[in-house]
Amino acid sequence: MNFRKAILSALCLFPFIACALEDKPNVLLICVDDLRPELNCFGKDYIVSPNIDALAARGRAFHRHYVQAPTCGASRYTLLTGTYGSSSNDALFRRSGKITKASFPAHFRQNGYTTVSVGKVSHHPGGRGGKDWNDNTKLEMPDSWDRHLLPAGAWQHPRGWMHGLANGEIRKNAKDMDLFQALEGGDEIYPDGISTDAALAELDSLGKNTAEKPFFLAVGILRPHLPFGAPAKYLEPYKDATLPPIPHPDKPKGKTTWHSSGEFMKYNRWNRNPNNDAEFATEVRKHYAACVTYADAQVGKILEKLDALKLRDNTIVILWGDHGWHLGEHAIWGKHALFEESLGSPMIISYPGIASPGEASKAIVQTLDIFPTVCDLAKLEKPDYLNGASLIPVLQDPAAESVGAAVAYRSDKRTIRTDTHRLIIGKNHVELYDHTSAETETKNIAAENPELVEELTNRLNAMHPG
Repeated sequence: MNFRKAILSALCLFPFIACALEDKPNVLLICVDDLRPELNCFGKDYIVSPNIDALAARGRAFHRHYVQAPTCGASRYTLLTGTYGSSSNDALFRRSGKITKASFPAHFRQNGYTTVSVGKVSHHPGGRGGKDWNDNTKLEMPDSWDRHLLPAGAWQHPRGWMHGLANGEIRKNAKDMDLFQALEGGDEIYPDGISTDAALAELDSLGKNTAEKPFFLAVGILRPHLPFGAPAKYLEPYKDATLPPIPHPDKPKGKTTWHSSGEFMKYNRWNRNPNNDAEFATEVRKHYAACVTYADAQVGKILEKLDALKLRDNTIVILWGDHGWHLGEHAIWGKHALFEESLGSPMIISYPGIASPGEASKAIVQTLDIFPTVCDLAKLEKPDYLNGASLIPVLQDPAAESVGAAVAYRSDKRTIRTDTHRLIIGKNHVELYDHTSAETETKNIAAENPELVEELTNRLNAMHPG
C-alpha cells in the first residue's frame, strides 16, 4: 500500500477509531530505560516477557521503531516535545527554560486531562534538577504535569534511586558498584518496585473520575538501565539457558560510530572484559535479560491494575523504549552509537478497536511520531509545530509500507535509516551500510557508492538540517 492510499484508508477508517474509543480516552505511557527489542514478541524467544507480549498481542508492535538519539535525555526530549532536540543527554533539563510550546503532556493537560508522571519519564526521575534532583524550583518540563512523582525510598533521593542497587545502595563512585547483582527479595528491594507501587496508587486515584477528567499517566521504568540489578527470581529462568551467539562481535575497522563502552566499563567488573571473556559476556547478557523480565513484571502490575479498574476499554496504552543497547555487537556494551542496536527500540501501541490486533508492523517509524498519533487517537487537534507524522495508517493496516525514514543524531554525527540503507555522516566521516546484504552494518560501502551517499545526505538534510 502506498502512502496516499494509506492516508485515504485511514481517513475512511477514522470513524471506526472514534467508535472504539470514547471522547477523551485515557492515555497510559510506559517508558522503559535502555530496552533493546530483546523481547519474546520481538522475536527473542529466550526472553521471558509475558506481560509485554500480551500487550503486543492486543495491539501493534513496531519492529522497526527508531529513536532520535541514543541517549536518555535527548531521546525523551523528542518523545515529550514531538520535536527534534539536542544530542546532549541532559537535553530536557538544559532546554527546560527554552520550552515555549506545549509539550506532549502539557497539550493533553490544556485539553482537560489530569497529567501525572511517576518514575523516570524525563531525564531525571521525578522531573526536577538540583544536586539530588529534588529541587522543586527547577523543573525539566514546566507546565506539563499536575503531579510528577519519584518515591525514592531507601535510596534517599531521585539521584540515589537512578543508579541504585538493592536495599538502598546508592552509586557514589561507579568503580565501587558492581556491574550486576541479583539478591533474594521482593520487587521493592530494587528501585522500580516502589515506583511501580506509586503508579498503581495513582491509577486508583485517577480511575475514580475518568468520565469528567481523563488522565494522561506516564510511568518510567528504570531497568534494564545500568547497573543490572534485579531480584534473584528474575535471573532464575536464565541460569541454565543457552543464549544465541552475539552477532558481529568484532570491533569495526576504520573510522565508525564505535566507542569504548565507557559507561559500562566504569563499573566494578571484577577485572573482566566481556569482549575477550566469553563466559563473562554470557553472565552480563543473562543479568540484562533478568532486568528485562523484572521490568516486564512491573508492566504486568500496571496493566493488571488497569484491567481491575475496568479502564482498559477506554485507554490508549503506549510502551516505548527510550533507545537500544549493545550487548557485544560491534564490541560495544552500551548505547551512544549510531548503529542499529543503539537506535532501535521496542514500541507498542494498543487501544480497543485496533485493526488486526497482534500483527506487528515492519514499517520504519520514529519516536517523533508518537505525539501526533496519540492526538489523532484521542481526537485532539495536533499542534502545528510537531516534526513527526501520525501512525494511523499503520495502526489500521499493519502491512502498510514505510514511506519515510528515521533520523538520529549524536554529538557531531547524524544518521538516516531507510528501508534498505543506513547513512552516518560526521566531520570528514561517512559510513554507508546496506541492510539488504548479509553484511548489514559490518561493511562500509560509502566509497563505492558516492551517488547514493549524496542522495541520502540530501534526504537527511531535508529532514534534519543539523
